[in-house]
Amino acid sequence: MDTGDDTAASRLRTLAEHYIEPVRTGPAGRGVSSPEGRAPLNLGIINHMAACRAEVLEHAERDAPDAEPAPTLPDGIYAWWRNNTRHLDAEKRQARETVIYRQALEHAIAMGDYKVIRRHPCPACGCWGLFWRATARRAACSNLDCLDADGMTSTWGLSRLAHEHITRQKNAAERATV
Repeated sequence: MDTGDDTAASRLRTLAEHYIEPVRTGPAGRGVSSPEGRAPLNLGIINHMAACRAEVLEHAERDAPDAEPAPTLPDGIYAWWRNNTRHLDAEKRQARETVIYRQALEHAIAMGDYKVIRRHPCPACGCWGLFWRATARRAACSNLDCLDADGMTSTWGLSRLAHEHITRQKNAAERATV
């Protein structure tokens, strides 16, 4: 299932272009710089981008060992992965799209865009009241009746939200062809 969604690539490009260097402050818009005159880098964003790329490369190497070399630009990695794994069965393509969508959510959260969580229904109760709980790094349901086995608010990892989203897309596409 190739959704053609370039949200992950777009968000990765935005991270690379605008979030590697911290926000510049100070007189005349000049930022704090190192003794060498360079702006400090946000190592958290760099590590996030490297981990995402490594995950894609790991999956691609397993599923398409004869794939062409990966692109050097960060935002081309998802199109490259899709192009080199078109031969996979539907289940593996769906798993690929789930990883890509999860990474898109991770990119948005790395940029401080927590509203992306609200666009997903709760996997347990179906309500549209999810919010991002930053300290737990999980989405939480705001429905007071949606509790886990311990009586705590239901929470969900990004992998689960991505899986649910891609599954809904697949089911909607199948219904549209019937």
